[in-house]
Amino acid sequence: MKLPRDLSGAELAKVLCKHYGYVRLHKEGSHIILQTERPAHHRISVPDHSPLRLGTLNAILNAVRRVQGVTKDDILQKL
Repeated sequence: MKLPRDLSGAELAKVLCKHYGYVRLHKEGSHIILQTERPAHHRISVPDHSPLRLGTLNAILNAVRRVQGVTKDDILQKL
């Protein structure tokens, strides 16, 4: 599945919170800090940019994929 080119950081953060148990901790500058404890502790910074650059989006999706044990396509289907 192709990466969306018009996805904002805020939209990605909402999806991660809703479907993968992440909680928005705070915002530092233009970055949203998310954290989850399931299945393991993981903290990630999502730039609050619109749109997200493809390399940045790909890196965030890969990090979430490794921690959550899902495929990148599973995450993209929920966007």
